Amino acid sequence: MRLSPALVVALLGTALVAAPAQAPQTTLVASTAAGPSASAAAEGHDATAAAEGRDAARSAGAPLQGATIVIDPGHQLGNARFPRKINRPVSAGGLRKACNTTGTATAAGYPEATFAWRVAVRLRTRLEALGATVVMTRDRNSRRLWGPCVDVRGKLGNAGYRGRERAADLKISIHGDGAAASGHGFHVITTKRRGAVKRSARFGREVRAALESRKFRRSTYTAGGRGLVRRGDLGTLNLSRVPTAMVELGNMRNRRDARTMRSAAGQRRYAKALANSVVAYLGRY
Repeated sequence: MRLSPALVVALLGTALVAAPAQAPQTTLVASTAAGPSASAAAEGHDATAAAEGRDAARSAGAPLQGATIVIDPGHQLGNARFPRKINRPVSAGGLRKACNTTGTATAAGYPEATFAWRVAVRLRTRLEALGATVVMTRDRNSRRLWGPCVDVRGKLGNAGYRGRERAADLKISIHGDGAAASGHGFHVITTKRRGAVKRSARFGREVRAALESRKFRRSTYTAGGRGLVRRGDLGTLNLSRVPTAMVELGNMRNRRDARTMRSAAGQRRYAKALANSVVAYLGRY
């Protein structure tokens, strides 16, 4: 799907988002359940995020109408409670790895799974407001749930997987890093092993540019200051046949990054940047 250059320029301003011409569709892929849904508090937060996203600029129409975007909020809040499930080896695209991991947390205990979920919800609402159909790799953030595994996360959106006739246009996997506390900043990871290698690299560059445009800084502790890393050991990337970027939005062990990542204002900035990267990529390629 290609957007007109004029429309891309209009959308990459400070206010992003438009009311769709018709209601977009969200497809949710539930995590494996071990009990009831997420807490009322979490659901209340998600409703607030949705309300924020609906306040989008309405003058640009629905530029992402017809596009399908997969959002992968990393991990799951309950993964630590199911070690046998998440440690089970699965295909990771030419190698086998654990189904999933617990993720990291801030020094104060704020979980990566929760951070990723809240940014993903905000991003979903923004993309839907632009007319996109959004597919989520998990539908809740709950201590009673685990997964899904990285093979599911990687394949979701591929043509032919689970009956999908047409491939998704893009996939973005949202994470927070857990490095030494002295390091800070974001970095974007794309595959170098298999899958949509070149297209993913292009998308990764758009994600980097969009984050920088929102005043986020590149990582000081990896990738030599480039903010881009190519890896061949991640199933979420290796198994995807659509352009895919995994983004470590900050170092959760760093005090300043953690403060931004925990705040609603910081999560909104991340979501705006990621939505901008989707618009930019689909407008250029």
